[in-house]
Amino acid sequence: MASRLASFFPGLAVLRHYDPSWFRQDLLAGVSVAAVAVPIAIAYAQLAGVPPAHGLYASILPLVAYAFVGSSRQLIMAPDAATCAIVAATVMPLAAGDPARSISLTMALTLMTGVFCIVCGVMRLGFLTNFLARPILLGYLNGIALSIISGQLGRLFGLSLESGGFFRLLARFMSRLGQTHVPTLVVGLSIFVLLRVLKKVSPRVPAPLVAVAAAIVAAWTLDLGDRGVTLLGTIPAGLPALMIPALHESDSVPLALGAVGLALISFNSAMVTARGFAIKNRYEIDSNQEFIALGAADIGAALLQGFAVSGADSRTAVNDSAGGKTQVTSLVAAAVLVLVLMFLTVPLALLPIPALAAILINSALSLFDLESMVRLWRIHRQEFALALIALLGVISVGVLPGVVVAVGVALVQILARASYPHDAILGRVPGGHAFSNVADHPQAETYPGLVIYRFDSALLFFNADYFKSRVRAAVAEASPAPRHLVISAETMPAVDTTGMAVLGELVEELSGRGIAVRVAAAKGGVRLMFDRTGFGARIGADRLHPTVAAAVEALTGPGLPGPS
Repeated sequence: MASRLASFFPGLAVLRHYDPSWFRQDLLAGVSVAAVAVPIAIAYAQLAGVPPAHGLYASILPLVAYAFVGSSRQLIMAPDAATCAIVAATVMPLAAGDPARSISLTMALTLMTGVFCIVCGVMRLGFLTNFLARPILLGYLNGIALSIISGQLGRLFGLSLESGGFFRLLARFMSRLGQTHVPTLVVGLSIFVLLRVLKKVSPRVPAPLVAVAAAIVAAWTLDLGDRGVTLLGTIPAGLPALMIPALHESDSVPLALGAVGLALISFNSAMVTARGFAIKNRYEIDSNQEFIALGAADIGAALLQGFAVSGADSRTAVNDSAGGKTQVTSLVAAAVLVLVLMFLTVPLALLPIPALAAILINSALSLFDLESMVRLWRIHRQEFALALIALLGVISVGVLPGVVVAVGVALVQILARASYPHDAILGRVPGGHAFSNVADHPQAETYPGLVIYRFDSALLFFNADYFKSRVRAAVAEASPAPRHLVISAETMPAVDTTGMAVLGELVEELSGRGIAVRVAAAKGGVRLMFDRTGFGARIGADRLHPTVAAAVEALTGPGLPGPS
């Protein structure tokens, strides 16, 4: 029973065998994580389109849930820029500017995301961490970064800019640049410069906390509110009351689609972070358990009127650099956040909005990876195109539609590659019995009158016609005209009924032209299909060979010269 419970709650096993000497480091790491998490949570709440306090609400129970359910010792579950962007993209069109409805929709979306994640984890769908190719994620995150930066320009410059897409927003920004509110811009740029300098000079210092403290002190001493700089305003003290989200029947489909997108994006993001720190600290994580843990964290966020979370790389890095040993760090951070909500909401009300804009822009810059885009351009143009499509999709048609477009293009590309796989004409490598692609090994010797053809893919319905055309071409191009064809199936892991039908048609067609067909190195699944369809009996057991070398050896009799 204890082992079964530990499999569902890895954190419990850690607590049962917890070494008290670890607590000092976990305590320090937890306080450090909370120090960074407070200003980022408030900033990300604005990004998600909900009041500032809800960013703090979204940060508490996810930390507790993950501490018990998660398998990573360092990962911090918290608001994340990418997930916040998806939340806003899903909820804002449905809320139509109604704050109460926005909170209800956000709670429902987060709850649905959590349930979906848990179902995926129970069904052992952790392999979906590989669903979004890295080029798509790269383009997606770069697109998110540009969208965040453009969305904060109005707050940074003190301008009123209506949302309407990346390019429209930039156009409106440029047209109203002359209306810039100088004190607002000075505050925002000062905080931004402070963040960049601290990151370079003292990377271990919690730069967002220092920046927020400096901005609050400046607002208080310089009366920035009276100078026209917009301040954060009152944040309710304490934890929110439990509530049931109120939804319309028409909300279900958009929220469900948003939940699927959120689950995939947040899970992939969390796994990248969790795996990186697990490798660094030399332990293993369970991707299926991580799916369940993410779901539990999202449900926890929804219970406190929060929004969807993910593995936060910046706060996880703070945890690791501060020496956090176990998931107890998350429990400490959650406790500190509760204390902030109980006792420190009054000074937070003085926080200037341009300071939050500076924090978000600074975070977005960490998402933007131009270097990887350039490297992708150099090494693989098709994958660069995928990344660029994802980027342009996010900033033009929106976050979720942009990802859908990029994934659609990726699937088309995968199907195209699978429909036209690599193949080869084989020859014997001199001095041995190995057979290699003559295109890669010009010294490989071929046999006059014999073509050895290899198809480097499963033979399935969508590439069967291509297989037939390539075999015909191999036979037609051979000189002298062949009397034997050996199909090497060593790289053919499977064959379906359409593939079997095409094989049968080829055998009949080539036999009518005086060309005998043999098959070599067929794997178990392929041989099973041969037996079930009667192909093996039709072609004859003497024409099925365990290896290409065996097939050639059976043919090196009268009428077949040696290799050329």
